[in-house]
Amino acid sequence: MDGKNDDWGPFGRPLFDDASSRALARVGVVDVGSNSVRLVVFDGAARSPAYFYNEKIMCALGAGLPETGTLNPKGRARALAAIKRFQLLAEGMDIPPLTAVATAAVREATDGADFCAEILRETGLGIYIIDGEEEARLSAQGVLLGWPTANGLVCDIGGSSMELAEVADGRVGRRLTSPLGPLKLSNIKGGKKGLKKHISTILDDLHRQIPVEKQRLFLVGGSWRAIARLDMLRRGYPLSVLHEYRMTPKSVMQTVKWIDEHDLGDLRAQTGTSQARMILVPIACEVLKRLVQKFKPREIAVSSYGIREGMLYEQMPQKLRDRDPLIEACRFAESKDARWPGFGTGLYNFILPLFKSANADRKRLIMAACLLHDVTWRAHPDYRAEVCFDNATRANLGGLRHRERVFLGLALLHRYKGSRQGTPFEPLVELLEEKAVMDAEVLGKAMRFGAMLTVDALDEMAELRYFPKKKELELRLNDKARNLFGEVAEARFMSLAEALEAEVQVLRMRG
Repeated sequence: MDGKNDDWGPFGRPLFDDASSRALARVGVVDVGSNSVRLVVFDGAARSPAYFYNEKIMCALGAGLPETGTLNPKGRARALAAIKRFQLLAEGMDIPPLTAVATAAVREATDGADFCAEILRETGLGIYIIDGEEEARLSAQGVLLGWPTANGLVCDIGGSSMELAEVADGRVGRRLTSPLGPLKLSNIKGGKKGLKKHISTILDDLHRQIPVEKQRLFLVGGSWRAIARLDMLRRGYPLSVLHEYRMTPKSVMQTVKWIDEHDLGDLRAQTGTSQARMILVPIACEVLKRLVQKFKPREIAVSSYGIREGMLYEQMPQKLRDRDPLIEACRFAESKDARWPGFGTGLYNFILPLFKSANADRKRLIMAACLLHDVTWRAHPDYRAEVCFDNATRANLGGLRHRERVFLGLALLHRYKGSRQGTPFEPLVELLEEKAVMDAEVLGKAMRFGAMLTVDALDEMAELRYFPKKKELELRLNDKARNLFGEVAEARFMSLAEALEAEVQVLRMRG
């Protein structure tokens, strides 16, 4: 806003510039897992951070652990080399000390503590070895980073373990750990029959301790994401973003069977999955199949957020945790990239009369679109509409379902372009119902007109009124705004009216 009033409506005053949030402006975490070692540096709006830096090394620390009781020597050497690199990168980025945790393989190996001591000596980085329940809690907190209202069961699969945690009302409930990681299961005796029996026995015990069914299942972990990518391939799904990808239990079962019937090398080539990851997919498929059969989820959602995001969430004050990650991220983008930061809120208030019957979910998308309506102004005019759509549908944003991504992208496309015909995004638009497509077009054209009318104090200059039953659209202008209502602005207003199939009136603004 322009500072003239402090009424920020249902979305609240942005917190990304609050002192407690600025402390989280750039945070680096290291996750030493059984299969991979990863550095993530978060940046931007803490409530919905961007990945300033993200690097993963497949070390397979847990390979052979059940037989030897120790970390894989080659993996240990690779992990140490990776962490030395990560420390130097962090110093070069001038970020605060890295926060590092180690999970199942390191906590179970007899030389796990020795490995952490070696890292401390060689790099100065202290590694916290967390137990299974703490791993489950942090992973569940990562899900809450992306879904503040998440309710259901979080399942995080790593190389050597699989964790379960309940989430509800913004909090983590019961938590369990199990030895169902694909690396650990790769040496179970008895062939496929022995593996299935072993997995079923453990899942029976997990279900007895957390006997939940018919809830949403949130999948966290690289093996789950690899299976989701293959589900997308099987279905011919048009959007490649894994976060918030939804599957039904039936679809999961079909994909597990489909993977078993195809050559893994061919599937790997088509999806870009690493060889180390693809080797574990058949075992992970068996675990997922039994998991779905036992807990009978009503829906399965893939989360790209997990333990690393949970470590960031751990550092957040509660007032920041409670905020909408989508709106916070969009406010940050507006403040950083828009020509007139603050105008988005005024634009939202201006066009809201067109959506009187919109529910809270739709209103947050309208607000997000208004905040983002100007952030790609630097793009070449010939490609600005496409850049808007691409950014919205592929951006790293939490709290945004795939259909909502497409709705937001389509609205922003129409902010810069009257027609969507001939764009490369038509297959994605098919994910939306016809009513949502029309609403996105109206929203885009309303933003296109509002941004043309003025660059300041829009609510004082003009007012929209819409009477859907009468199919009438009124524009009320004050005397100053009448001079701004030139032929281009009028053409954009008429384009909006055409999208609404409404007759128009232009009147003098009262007061």
